[in-house]
Amino acid sequence: MSNPVSDEARVIPLRPAPARPQAPRTEPAPREPLWRDLVGEVLRRERREQERTLKDVADAARISLPYLSEIERGRKEASSEVLAAAAHALGLSLGDLLARAHGELARRTAGHHRAAAPRPRSYRGLCLAA
Repeated sequence: MSNPVSDEARVIPLRPAPARPQAPRTEPAPREPLWRDLVGEVLRRERREQERTLKDVADAARISLPYLSEIERGRKEASSEVLAAAAHALGLSLGDLLARAHGELARRTAGHHRAAAPRPRSYRGLCLAA
């Protein structure tokens, strides 16, 4: 009986492949929210609490309605002037808006802080200088 020869080459490694250490399985860190998402959510929440329409707030802030909608949805990074105008149209100061966004950020990230980097150990050796 004849032995059929394969068209594939047989590869014999010269060195065995190094063993790869298994990385410990950890849960991925939760994604931190984007600032534009937080600010947009605060603006939308405040507008809805006041039972106002996008058109009403956009007109009062002198911002186009589609642009204000994109800000509320976190699609656009608004300038501080635009954010101040939107906040004032809702009866808020820019500081109020940013403080509420900061509070939302703190609430969402509480308990999800990354472990602090290990502090370097002090050197306890002997140093000779000539």
